[in-house]
Amino acid sequence: MPSFSQPSFQDRIALANKAREKALKKLQAKPQPTEAELAERKAAHEAKEAAKAAKRAEKLAEREKVKAEKEAKKQAEIQAEKDRLAAIEAAKEPELTDEEKKAIRDERYAARKARKKKKR
Repeated sequence: MPSFSQPSFQDRIALANKAREKALKKLQAKPQPTEAELAERKAAHEAKEAAKAAKRAEKLAEREKVKAEKEAKKQAEIQAEKDRLAAIEAAKEPELTDEEKKAIRDERYAARKARKKKKR
């Protein structure tokens, strides 16, 4: 059985050149696409890109719709809270003016004086 011998540098370069030539011949033998095929490929690519753009636009519109719904819900909650607070405020007794407060205070003062006068 013959022993394996390492190929020399020249042998490896020759093998690489042969492989390169074989690949070039194979590539040159491949028929070039015609204008019709190129136009068909371009049309298919453009249709694919248009579909992607439409899908992106649809997703963006959906996101905007969801965002608008969330914002509307948030605004409705804020308005409901304002209405609730306004109802609570309306249910409270109205604020008295300074003259009304003074009149009430004077009545209490007069009642207290009258009570003291009765005791004596």
